[in-house]
Amino acid sequence: MTKMLVGNVTDIDRKGSRTFKYNDIEIALFRLSDGQVLAVENKCPHKGGALSEGMVCGTKVHCPLHDWKIDLHSGVVQEPDTGCVITFDVEVDPNSGSVYLTV
Repeated sequence: MTKMLVGNVTDIDRKGSRTFKYNDIEIALFRLSDGQVLAVENKCPHKGGALSEGMVCGTKVHCPLHDWKIDLHSGVVQEPDTGCVITFDVEVDPNSGSVYLTV
């Protein structure tokens, strides 16, 4: 596993996202309204929609293609739909605001 600096918490708007590539995986970082930063693979398990373009509601992101709701903590799709996306551990340095991702 590799821990890497991916930016600063101020780079991501609240209820917004930011993407980057690591090897061949596109990862979406989301900043929730409470300030938490979470990261998932930027691909809905249904039709591959870019989750970073979806709307964040609470701790879920709504896929922009078909409105599947995906929990950003677990990566699990909300019923009645099924599926899961890869999640990544995120750390935010409380002093500097630096965001680190473990891949």
